[in-house]
Amino acid sequence: MAMKTARLTRRFVITGLLVPIVLFAPQAYGESYVAGQFGVTLPQSLSNGTVTQDGLGGLDISNQPLKSSAMVGAKLGHYFTKARWLGIETGLSYTTPNVKEGSVTFSGPGGSATTPTLSGLSQRVVIWDTDVIFRYPGYRLQPYIGIGPSLFFSSLKGPTAPPGQSSMAIGFNTEVGAQYYLTRQWTLFGEGKYSRARMSYTSNDSDPNADPFGFRATYSAFTLSIGIGYHF
Repeated sequence: MAMKTARLTRRFVITGLLVPIVLFAPQAYGESYVAGQFGVTLPQSLSNGTVTQDGLGGLDISNQPLKSSAMVGAKLGHYFTKARWLGIETGLSYTTPNVKEGSVTFSGPGGSATTPTLSGLSQRVVIWDTDVIFRYPGYRLQPYIGIGPSLFFSSLKGPTAPPGQSSMAIGFNTEVGAQYYLTRQWTLFGEGKYSRARMSYTSNDSDPNADPFGFRATYSAFTLSIGIGYHF
């Protein structure tokens, strides 16, 4: 009787140890993936602006509020076989955080002046990210974070004097999200990303009729998105 009880006890203990191992042991593999996503860009104002237009250079300008915008994007990534929690990812996103209608205040050593209400400006931003990704290699639900440099390609156009201004800038981004494996190949994911760069809209500094005038300002935005990925 005692021996039977001991056997049952050992089986119970072994089962109790194996169940959590089976349920929660990492199941991730070295893999590559492609994904598409869409969401919304929530930009902060263009800030810390400095005028670069010929004849006006050196003046500071007030923050310029931006509109929220839809975002679409695609990305390609790979998780390493020998470090399944580590990956690298590159992606492109497109958004249009236009400058809102409003006045602009110029300030300098001689004081400040505010313009009448100006028309809004059309802004397009394409961001090319390259990130290092760290994930928790769980069974189906896998949280992840990422960080890396970005290239920002942007254009700004006013209503009166095309072609406007263009900018290419180096910045950075950070992201946090989670993906859920619907099947071995297909995942559904959601993420939040913060992007930041110093834009240089200076391509028409020598044109006195440029719209908008030449300036530098800091662009930053938080993006919320969802998407679907295919892993192979």
